[in-house]
Amino acid sequence: MRRQGQKKEAVLRTASSNDDAGGAGKRAKPAGNATPPDARAATATVAAAGARLDLFRFVPFRLNRLAAEVSAALAADYQERYGLDIPEWRVLATLGFRRDACSAQYISDCTRTHKSTISRAVTTLLQRKMIERVENVADRREFRLQLTRKGRTLYEALIPRLLHREQEILSCLSKREREVLGTLLGKIEQSLDLVQTSEEADAKGAY
Repeated sequence: MRRQGQKKEAVLRTASSNDDAGGAGKRAKPAGNATPPDARAATATVAAAGARLDLFRFVPFRLNRLAAEVSAALAADYQERYGLDIPEWRVLATLGFRRDACSAQYISDCTRTHKSTISRAVTTLLQRKMIERVENVADRREFRLQLTRKGRTLYEALIPRLLHREQEILSCLSKREREVLGTLLGKIEQSLDLVQTSEEADAKGAY
């Protein structure tokens, strides 16, 4: 009996040892939602710096600042020559890009501009006969917007000037760097589920 008891204890100790080894192996495996090492390192850096967010290393801030400066650089052309401000240009650009009329709300959504700002721009452009209201066949309570002949002429005159300005802004990059930049921007857009092509925008009716 004593010999059987000793054998049983040995078996239990062996099983316990195997369980501990297996458990340790499971604990060592990172969980699917574990914080990535880079994120932990970034968090530790912020903590060590006194919880100060370095805006010049913070990509959202850098992208926002670049967008604002590029927009302002492009605006210099159409503000001086045609008396358009940025929201007015956004209305013309959206209507020029579209194949059919659309609502002010659609323009607001696509340009990420507050509806009241777009509304003021629409009022000014209507007064200048650059755009016009047309009845929405699907909903007669709603009016949509489209370019007039005058607005279309201005829009088409602006295209080569803006494309030229774009090339000036990107002149600090080599051809290869521009390609890489386009690829990287595309990856970020894709991760945010944004429309990336004209064909996709036409198919979805939004961008």
